Amino acid sequence: MSMSRISDMIEHFIVDMIKARGGHVEIQRNELANQFECAPSQINYVLTTRFSSDRGYIIESRRGGGGYIKIIRADIDSNEYFRNVLEKRVGDSINKETAIQLVEGFYSQGLIDAKTKNIINAAIDDVTLSIIPRPMRDRLRADILKSVFLAVII
Repeated sequence: MSMSRISDMIEHFIVDMIKARGGHVEIQRNELANQFECAPSQINYVLTTRFSSDRGYIIESRRGGGGYIKIIRADIDSNEYFRNVLEKRVGDSINKETAIQLVEGFYSQGLIDAKTKNIINAAIDDVTLSIIPRPMRDRLRADILKSVFLAVII
């Protein structure tokens, strides 16, 4: 079976589970790999490419015995404002100034409180991200903002 075919099957299986369980699902990577007779790295590939924040998903992972992956679907399709923010304002890369403006906008609209605003601003600050080279820093900042904004609308 081709890699893309098995990836499609895994994606559809997970999407169906998410729909059946009200927007989120907890899975164990190894169990899913066994079920589809593939390597756990194939499950990782599907999760990172098909269940990204760009597509409206948040993934939480817990390692260790009994560890799991929780996938949450944010309904960005029905929320034009958030979809616009994620696709057009944040995109694949965002500089610090624009990111701070977006966070301030969320705060002024009452979507986040002052403490959350301060936490987000600290997470996306250049000082916090200083270990990352500048071109990659703006991409990481965009990923952080997308994940946070999705968490806000769930």
